[in-house]
Amino acid sequence: MPLADHLRELRNRLAKAVLALTVVSVAAAFYSQQLMEFLSSPVPRCTKGLGETTGGACAVIAYTDLLSPFTTTVKVSVMAGVIISSPIWLYQLWAFVAPGLHRHERRYSYYFVSAAVPLFFGGAWLAYTVMPISMRVLLGITPDGSANILPMDKILDFTVRMVLIFGAAFELPLLLIMVNLTGLVSGRRMLGWWRGVVMGVFIFGAVATPTTDPFGMIALAGPIIVLYFMAVGVCVLNDRRRRRADPDAELDDDEASPLDLTPQDLGEGERVSVSPVLPEQVRGSVDGTPSPRHNGYDDVT
Repeated sequence: MPLADHLRELRNRLAKAVLALTVVSVAAAFYSQQLMEFLSSPVPRCTKGLGETTGGACAVIAYTDLLSPFTTTVKVSVMAGVIISSPIWLYQLWAFVAPGLHRHERRYSYYFVSAAVPLFFGGAWLAYTVMPISMRVLLGITPDGSANILPMDKILDFTVRMVLIFGAAFELPLLLIMVNLTGLVSGRRMLGWWRGVVMGVFIFGAVATPTTDPFGMIALAGPIIVLYFMAVGVCVLNDRRRRRADPDAELDDDEASPLDLTPQDLGEGERVSVSPVLPEQVRGSVDGTPSPRHNGYDDVT
């Protein structure tokens, strides 16, 4: 299509995506109270009073300013709208990009999405499971005689950050498999990186998790390491399949493939007899008449 038609289609796709996001966000606003209770449920709350239960490892959720209830409700509604309407706006994005892809690229895209979505939700579920324990560990450090008053908007930011970090970290094995499928890195080379990868994953878990406690770091790093070795196993199997299909697939561009120079007998039936050709038969006869082999034309013609 011309550029103007592409821009017009992009405008229509974006309009449909924004309309779906707006409708779902408005509908989610009526359930904002339930959504905020669900997102703040990992926080251990004080039931009797500040610090009177669970040895001080509890907190009271509060709103710190006049606009905080309104801004928190809008934030939760928009976040719910983005998540719930994701099938619609993702489809609009795919419908705009898919016509420019080849058939095998579309197939790989389907595989990527079918694997990326469960991995992300698995990381989000793990984050939601780990958060109550991490929060108890952090709140348990509170000195005696002190109280924990947590703003609601800070709790929501903390919860969303944890879910996004865990969900995005679980996509690492899928990216490794994609790099291997393109032929950039072999599975054997990935396996040789395991010491650095394990150290890097633990460092990432210590820096990326907002809780800064050892439990959260181990809870994030442990599953990623397991998924990493599973991805390396898939890459090794893919390399073996590729080697069986094409023995020269793993050769470098500057490396020559091995040649078999052993002489072989062609057999009696495959020998070709070649009769000698005189120069005058190629360029013309000696007496000036054209050679019938070239229909009267010389080599240049």
